[in-house]
Amino acid sequence: MTQARNHLISVDDTPYYHCVSRCVRKAFLCGSEGKQCFEHRRGWITERIKTLAATFSIDVAAYAVMSNHYHLVLRIDSEQPRLWSQQEVITRWLQIFKAPDIINRHNKSALTTNAELNVVNTIVETWRERLGSISWFMKCLNEHIARKANSEDNCTGHFWEARFKSQALLDQTAVLACMAYVDLNPIRAQMAKTPETSDYTSIQERLGMSPAPLKSNDVRQQSEEQIGNTLTLVPLLAFAGNEHEDNNPKHLPFHLIDYFELVDWTGRCVRDDKRGAIQSNLPTILIRLGLDQQQWLKAATGIECDFHKAIGRVSALKQLAERFKQHWLQGKKSCLNLYPQ
Repeated sequence: MTQARNHLISVDDTPYYHCVSRCVRKAFLCGSEGKQCFEHRRGWITERIKTLAATFSIDVAAYAVMSNHYHLVLRIDSEQPRLWSQQEVITRWLQIFKAPDIINRHNKSALTTNAELNVVNTIVETWRERLGSISWFMKCLNEHIARKANSEDNCTGHFWEARFKSQALLDQTAVLACMAYVDLNPIRAQMAKTPETSDYTSIQERLGMSPAPLKSNDVRQQSEEQIGNTLTLVPLLAFAGNEHEDNNPKHLPFHLIDYFELVDWTGRCVRDDKRGAIQSNLPTILIRLGLDQQQWLKAATGIECDFHKAIGRVSALKQLAERFKQHWLQGKKSCLNLYPQ
């Protein structure tokens, strides 16, 4: 049975979530069909992700744009919106949506009654809450892409499945496993042979090798230069060990070079068809976390099928289930296998 999103996302338990959206009616997000090429739509996705990340209080830790779906690993910064002034909230919201008349009059200092000011305050507080919501982030991403794709295809109707899938990542291990899973998606799908050639992925962007955006024949699209500028609006969520030797919760608590090593090692093992051919020189991240190499590989290649609404230690799953007023969350066996006892 479909559950309300507030029974799937709990910022009190974790700010990290893995989100996936898939196309319907065999629609092409990217790729080619006959003489039609849809590769430029991958640029639409990354452009929109960057625009929204610069607007919302949500950081992007990882992403991958595939042929009929995309993956995101997001971090909610629940404290940031509370620090924004009323005008900053308005400015951010109007980067995405049109302003109602009362907001336009407020911006021109044309309001004359307390009742009007109270209405503005109510509207702004609603926007403040939405700017820290993954549901609204995904809504603004998917609706924008659906309109552009349907316009290009000269059709109407749903472009995406009704809801995006979300998984709670309850600790550092879950975040790392999911980021590696996302970054290695093109390799598992045989769309690329190495992380640096995996176009439109966060690992390629972190390596500084992102491809130039592709344009379609649609004159309504932004110019290549404009798209390129948008893509650099905000960086991906930083690794603390790379530039910040502190415990800032807004950074990933690992060295960037260690993550590169982890993804490269995992990718080589994923592509190796021979059993028992796993290399002995484990990445230092796995050693520090005390993770079994076989279980790590299983987790890093089975995030969607082996785990369900959440990934973490069994004790954390139980706590999350209690918060959602459920008896249990699926995926206990997979979590038991991943985490050392």
